[in-house]
Amino acid sequence: MADPLHVELVAVEQKVWTGEAKMLIARTTEGELGVLPGHAPLLGELADPGTVRIQRDGEEELVYTVNGGFLSVTGRGVTVLAETVELGEPAEAGAH
Repeated sequence: MADPLHVELVAVEQKVWTGEAKMLIARTTEGELGVLPGHAPLLGELADPGTVRIQRDGEEELVYTVNGGFLSVTGRGVTVLAETVELGEPAEAGAH
């Protein structure tokens, strides 16, 4: 695997998930956005409600439903800061 993407998913009250991923996909107000390692820095507003999917190498995809918040991509990785975060159901294979 190439260099992993460092991901932090944070709700107002707690850190929900942190770790390494191969890709993060989030629904923003501008549409669906995929973030890979080395992505250009950006700040995006999450769709309300929105979905954040974390794809990990060799493991099941993590799916979260988020309400309100922002996504920030820097040279260090990606941080998702949402008002609320709930664990969702993984998408069926081939559904995305």
